[in-house]
Amino acid sequence: MFGITFSELLVIMVVALVVIGPEQLPKVARTMGMLWGRAQRYVNGVKADIARDMAVEEFRQMQQQVQQEAREAEQALNQGAQSAAQAVEKQLRDVNTAIDQAALPPAAAPKRPAPEQ
Repeated sequence: MFGITFSELLVIMVVALVVIGPEQLPKVARTMGMLWGRAQRYVNGVKADIARDMAVEEFRQMQQQVQQEAREAEQALNQGAQSAAQAVEKQLRDVNTAIDQAALPPAAAPKRPAPEQ
């Protein structure tokens, strides 16, 4: 992880044994192990928090995108309904006009003289 080879680790252990002493070395090693575990748990907790925040942000973006697409679909549906309603109204006007024209009395046609007998 840090690029420490076995020989470097062996040198560190020998120096620690000389500096700390054989009586205190187990306590120091235990304390270092506990601190290392705490640090790992903290780092893992931070990673989990970051991943959770990223997932929440992705969810919000997806929700906004779905809402935008739903609004666009609703607008398209409304426009289609309006154009269909306009077409139906035009057809009704045309039909009413045709009915009105058919109901009018025929224009007074000039009378032809009756044939003489």
